[in-house]
Amino acid sequence: QLQASGGGLVQAGGSLRLSCAASGSTFSSYVIGWFRLASGKEREFVGGISGALGITRYANSVKGRFTISRDNAKNTVFLEMNNLNFLDTAVYYCAARIGSVSQSSYDYVIWGQGTQVTVSS
Repeated sequence: QLQASGGGLVQAGGSLRLSCAASGSTFSSYVIGWFRLASGKEREFVGGISGALGITRYANSVKGRFTISRDNAKNTVFLEMNNLNFLDTAVYYCAARIGSVSQSSYDYVIWGQGTQVTVSS
């Protein structure tokens, strides 16, 4: 089970850190992906992090601004978002799968509820 949190309202240029907390003892085995769903758009891959090695992968739209990290001891993955802009406004979801980071949401089998991020100009 996954639970995303940390969303909110932020001004353009600001920062937010989202958390994805998981239950279970095999957390380090799972790849965690972040996706976002903006109004009127399709769900979009943001980035992901592999299990034990913590290898990350990002969408081009967030590369250099967003950073994903994980603390396996706390069963938590973080999405640090900097220099936010209006286009980052969306509901953000975390999801889990076994294997490698995938950009396809269909490859993820466990999903948390979303957390809303709103960037104001």
